[in-house]
This record gives sequence, C-alpha cells and structure tokens, in this order.
Amino acid sequence: MNEYTLLPAQKNFLEIKHEHKIDVAIYQGGYGSGKTWSGVLLGILLTQKYPGIKGLVGAKTFTLLSETTLQMYFEHLRNMKIDYEFNKTDHKISFKNSSEILFKHLDEPESLKSLNLGFVEIEEVSNVPEASFFMLLSRLRQSNIPRYRLFGHTNPEPDKGWIYKHFVENEKENYRLLIAPTTENIHLPDEYIDNMKEKFDPEYYKINVLGQFGDYTKGLVVKHFSGANIKNNIEYRDDETLFIGCDFNVDPMSWVVFFIRDRAFYFFDEIVIENTTTKDASKEFIHRYPHHKGKIVITGDASGDYRKTSSIFTDYAIIFNELKKYGYRPKVKIRNFNPPVNSRIAAFNAKVLNQNGKRELFINPRCKWLLHNIRNLKYKEGTTQLDVPSHQKIKTDRNAKFMGHIFDAASYPIEFFYPIKVVRR
Repeated sequence: MNEYTLLPAQKNFLEIKHEHKIDVAIYQGGYGSGKTWSGVLLGILLTQKYPGIKGLVGAKTFTLLSETTLQMYFEHLRNMKIDYEFNKTDHKISFKNSSEILFKHLDEPESLKSLNLGFVEIEEVSNVPEASFFMLLSRLRQSNIPRYRLFGHTNPEPDKGWIYKHFVENEKENYRLLIAPTTENIHLPDEYIDNMKEKFDPEYYKINVLGQFGDYTKGLVVKHFSGANIKNNIEYRDDETLFIGCDFNVDPMSWVVFFIRDRAFYFFDEIVIENTTTKDASKEFIHRYPHHKGKIVITGDASGDYRKTSSIFTDYAIIFNELKKYGYRPKVKIRNFNPPVNSRIAAFNAKVLNQNGKRELFINPRCKWLLHNIRNLKYKEGTTQLDVPSHQKIKTDRNAKFMGHIFDAASYPIEFFYPIKVVRR
C-alpha cells in the first residue's frame, strides 16, 4: 500500500473532535486543493473500519460522479491494494467485508427515501439542492454503526446559499466547514499557482484558489442589509394597526405581516403556503391572530385589486370579506397599477439604510423566506432585471420557487407608503 501525506485541512477533515452521533463536514477549497481526493479517501476508510457499512456517494448528475468521483475511487483502491467488485448495472462497489458504496445522482430527493445508510459523500455539494442534503441526512440510520458521517467537497458557493446558512450563520458543533486553499497543497508544482495568479481576477482568485466565500453583495437587489436590520424582539400588539402585504401567487402564496412605527417597517411574520388559495391564506391569518382589536390594512400587488371588477371573488375582495366576516376592521390600500420594479427596489433599499445612515426596516428571524430573498435575490448579470428562477430550476431545487414572491409582498407596501420622489427643476 502506498503511503499518503495529508495536508492540514485534509487531516482535520478526516478527524472528529466532538461527541455527537452524526458528523457533518464540508471540505471547501479551490482548484487542486485535494477536495475529491480527501472525500474518496474518507469513504474508503469508513468501508474498512466498519464491515458491512452501506455508503452512498452522490452528485447533482451521474456524469459528474462517473467521470470524477468514481475514477478517484478506483485510483485510491488500486493504491491501497484493496480488493473490490464494481457492478456497472447497479453502480455499486462491493468489498469482501460486506461493505458497499452506491453511486447515485441527487436531483430527485424523493428517490432517496428508502435508503438506510451509514455514511454519505456528496461531490460538489454546493450544486446539490438543500432538500437532497436533508433527505440524505435523514437516511443515516443503518443499525450497529457507532457514528454516522455525512461529508461533501465543493468549490465555494456562487451565492450565499444553504451551505453558508447552515455552516456559517447557524453553525452547529457537529457541522464542520473546512477551508482548503490551493496554495497549501505542497504536492502541486509552483507554476500551477503562478499561472492562476496571472489569469484570475482578485475575486475569482479569492474564491477558486483560496477557497474563501466571495462578495455575496455583488449583484444583490437589496443593498446594505446587515444584522442591524434583524430584531428578535419585535413585539406584536393586538391594538395596533396591522398591515398585510400580499403577493398572489398560487404556489407559493406569499404574504408579510408588519406594522409601521415612526416611518419604520417592522416585519414580524410571513404567511407562505404552497398550492393554496387566497381564502385559505386568509384563514391562516385569522388562525394566527384571532384576537386582534386594531385596524387591519391589506395592501400589496395591484393585480389583485378588487376595484377592477364588481366580482366578490377577486383576491382583495376575498381577503376583505373573510376578515370582515370574522369581525376584523379591514381596509384595502393599493395603487391602480403596480409601479416599476426598480421603484420598489429603491424604496425598499432606502428603508434598509439611507444616505444618512438611518435604518427603518427591521425583520424578525421567523420571516425566513423574506430573509432568504434579501440575502440571495439578484439581478440578471449586466441588467436591471430580477434573476428569478426558471421552471427548470424550480423542478430541480424546491427552494427556488420561493424566490421573488415574498420580496414583492414586502416591497409593494413600502413603495406605496414611502415612494422615492424625484424633484425635477
């Protein structure tokens, strides 16, 4: 067996320094930092340490698996002189000690439900949907395995996505993010790094060589949002005027619940429901706030304007009638038509932080989809158009369908009550 010399990040990746039953680790690095090499080595070591263990190696596409990860497995197994059999039909490596590794694409989370696994390895984990990640985490339940491991290797995310959320912002003791700069790989020739320094711009070099997170504010729709805009202690009062900001999309229906104090907007709840109706969303609001005594102002997308028709079945009419029937005192305040999207964005950003350094927009952390939009909604490159996900993207990433709608629900009322007015001379 050939001897391996591990880099510092690789050694930390293999070792566990906590006592939790499940270890979740991501090896994030630049080109040539040994990401796949390390993940494959760990997978093989687990098959030899725990006879009979069932492992799964997955990626967004099977082509990526077969051309990259699987070939690295064959290379490691030859170097380590470990006997194995590979079943091309089932895409499975079997060992003499009854351990097995299944290779599978991860674009369809529902197809993973029947698995019972001892470990999971994910190639280019940043390209895999968050739903697949958590589905695989729930499949770590093979009996007689003393410690489960889910690990992945990847380049840094192009957006501040679910890896950043779970491994940086909401870090847990058993969630480990290992940063592996290409520059630390002593096995690479000197000209490898020099060549990338010459060809890459500073931001690209930072991400794809140093393995660091990029400037996630670049291209974002919402500017200057920070922890100062997040408040855990926004208090709801049942005698205060309550506002409902609406976007009428069936899947998902997206509403925000907020109040306004001294020109500042306080978003403390959101109603985001998949495959629903305006009437059902209205009932959800009533269920959450059954004893509200103050006024209720319904506002948002003008496309649901009940003044456009005498029908009682338009969106705002449905909400108005449902709330009225329950005993609330609702009012509808909307424009005759929707303003340009850039006008809404300008008004929203002015509340996030104005030129005088004042913040007049605050969000409770329970508004997870509004926060997700603020941190990730971008313009299409080189344009002022919002980069909303395509139908194909939504098919492969369930979370993608929540992008855009809740931001609309929040930005319509801000622009309505505090539009950006340009004084012309």
